[in-house]
Amino acid sequence: MKVCIGGTFDIIHKGHELLISKAFEIAGENGTVFIGVTKDDLIKNKKETRSFIYRKKSIEEFLEKKGLITNAIIKPIKDRFGLTINEDFDVIIVSPETVKTAKEINKIREKTEKKPIEIVIIPFVLADDGKPISSTRIKKGEIDIEGHIIAD
Repeated sequence: MKVCIGGTFDIIHKGHELLISKAFEIAGENGTVFIGVTKDDLIKNKKETRSFIYRKKSIEEFLEKKGLITNAIIKPIKDRFGLTINEDFDVIIVSPETVKTAKEINKIREKTEKKPIEIVIIPFVLADDGKPISSTRIKKGEIDIEGHIIAD
């Protein structure tokens, strides 16, 4: 099974860990997980976001630690759809924030007579305050990578 996920992956946090773990769970032992990482030139807050090389290395280190690196292929995302328009995947895993893009991908694929990609939506991982964990919130010092509130 070929599963794909994508994102900026600026700071690997509990939400990213769920996304990545779900991808490998669905792909199965003999499957492959394609991880698209947004290229630097597509990022709006370039000054506040780590470089592509750093972000890719962070994912590789996480995968190594979990013993998942051999079934992963990490590719740069050069536009908002990555490889999903032209390559065949069985499943795309998204958060509620990106489900709209996944549906758009399938509409484009339908027009080019490619098979649709099954969309699996995982819920946001919430911090202790009930709001989604995000790299932005971590960088602001609101929460840590586990979603715990950082006291002033």
